[in-house]
Amino acid sequence: MKGSVRRRRNGDWEYRFDAGQDALTGRRLRPGRSGFKTKKEADQALRKAIAAHEAGRSSRVSHRTVSDFLTEWHQGMRSSLRPSTWVNYRNYLDAYVIPLIGDSRLRDLTPMRLNLLYGHLLEKGRVKRSGGLAPKTVRNVHVMLHRALSDAVRWDLLPRNVAEDASPPRVARKRPSIWTPEQLGEFVRHVEADRFYALWLLVVTTGFRRGELAGLRRGDIDLQHGRVTPSAPRVVVDGRAEESQTKTLSGERTLALDPATLEALRDYVIYWDKERELLGQDTQLLFVWANGRALHPDTITDLFHKHCAAAGLPKIRLHDVRHSYATAALKAGIPPKIISERLGHATAAFTMQTYTHVIPGMDEAAASTVADLILGEADGRASGRSDESKGPETSKEPADLLRFRRSAGSSSSSGGRI
Repeated sequence: MKGSVRRRRNGDWEYRFDAGQDALTGRRLRPGRSGFKTKKEADQALRKAIAAHEAGRSSRVSHRTVSDFLTEWHQGMRSSLRPSTWVNYRNYLDAYVIPLIGDSRLRDLTPMRLNLLYGHLLEKGRVKRSGGLAPKTVRNVHVMLHRALSDAVRWDLLPRNVAEDASPPRVARKRPSIWTPEQLGEFVRHVEADRFYALWLLVVTTGFRRGELAGLRRGDIDLQHGRVTPSAPRVVVDGRAEESQTKTLSGERTLALDPATLEALRDYVIYWDKERELLGQDTQLLFVWANGRALHPDTITDLFHKHCAAAGLPKIRLHDVRHSYATAALKAGIPPKIISERLGHATAAFTMQTYTHVIPGMDEAAASTVADLILGEADGRASGRSDESKGPETSKEPADLLRFRRSAGSSSSSGGRI
């Protein structure tokens, strides 16, 4: 790395060195500093500045293409990603990234280049038909690239992560479609004779995800203590149901069951045991068909929509029943922390952010409840005293006038100054 020192017109010394090109603008970078009294001081400072710059940008010059790096990175991430996430990343790379910027050199990526990619995907990124991708999908692509380029920086292949300065599209937060508690109850009554009645009750009374329901095992149910622990969800990967890990660490939770759901599970387990004995089944999965075949997560969704139509209920997603459960719990006054733990959310803050549409009603109720508690007690104490015992503090006169009179009285006694 080249650098130089020179004397300025005012007599002091300065240094400058060549730091390459700015990744965004392409302009030559020549950082420096002035104000040194001697050439020796400037030389010493120059050497330290170059060493510090090289220590911070010690990446090896990489001639590999974006396609080469991302393909290798994706293969290496298989053991650290959830199967469904790994497949989604593969699809994003094959459809939206490699065909467009795969031939570019990795070191030539800039924030502007990524912004152009995102704009193209929004406008005409669909592969099988015309039109653009949803902002949420484009943002998912950005998240993947950000993660990959962060690894490239850690592996000394890039000096910095250009995705940090890119501008992915904003994703508007949509209020989920939900059922009222009455509609939830109507759904439960409609499916009462269904083979998977206990499953539907779990959906309504716990907010379980469909993968958790599909992966529930006999050992996850504690009938004696009325608790359930979803341990290994089954998710859809390339159309096949595969065992996976919980979505978050908070997903590893144990939930108490209400009496009705617990009773339905007891009845189902008795029936499940009899089928296993009669048909020689050895599966430990709880919700299976009569022949022991596992219930596919997509099948749970299909069955749910059929029941919705048959019951004449508004059409919502299966996942929206989870939202319905959370909304009903919040409106019932259940603490957000408890709801967050039952849903398996990472934090209670995420729960409240997700269900902000419930907060206004809760806020009004909280305002009235607290005010009644405070003001009601104050009124009660005041009403217990006779009019004769009331001092100036309980006078009907304005508080500002009372304070003025007190101030005037104390001032007059101390010399008449106000």
